[in-house]
Parts: sequence; structure tokens; C-alpha cells
Amino acid sequence: MTEGMDILEEKIGKVPHIFKKLAGTDPNLHEMILKLDQYIWDDGVISRKTKKLIAIAIATSMRDQHAIKAQMAGARSLGVTKDEVEEALRVAYLLAGMPAYVNGKIVEEEVMEG
Repeated sequence: MTEGMDILEEKIGKVPHIFKKLAGTDPNLHEMILKLDQYIWDDGVISRKTKKLIAIAIATSMRDQHAIKAQMAGARSLGVTKDEVEEALRVAYLLAGMPAYVNGKIVEEEVMEG
């Protein structure tokens, strides 16, 4: 894995296989995505940790199983607590409903307690 992929995996927790393949099939696009990712995830006015909680709420609201797992795995590496994830899931519940909340809780139990 390239250094950029190592950094990406550290940030988000799990890099999709299809993205890893992109390094070989379209290296220019792959490099641009890595640069955008770094720009988005770097600490700014809000911290990387806060951005991760936002990402968890969005992924949960979208009911994207892969993204929820990847974001929660990355959250663990940033020191995000289960209580913080619970609050983010409540925001998702308020805006996206019970199915999104339940979906997020199932992954939370799998990833945060595993």
C-alpha cells in the first residue's frame, strides 16, 4: 500500500477495495482524491474528531453500511468515545428517523465494542 493509502486508512478506518484498485487503474484520479481527502479531514476550524462524528451521522442517515463501519473504525483510532457516537446517532435519528438510528446502533455495537 502507498503512503497516501496508509494515511487514508488511518483517517477513515477502512479503505474500500475498489479505491485501492484505483491507484493502478487511474492513478491521477486516485492522487486527486487523496489530496481532497487530506484537505477535508485535516483539523481546521472544527477538529478531525468532530468531522468524524459528522461523517458517522451522515453515513447513518444514508444507511450506508460500508461507510458507517469505515467511519466508526476511523473514529476509534481518533479516540472518539461510544457516548460521542451515541450523540451523533441521536442527531441522525432526529433528521433521518428510527431506521437510520437502528442501523447506526447495530454497527456501533459491532465496531465500538469489538
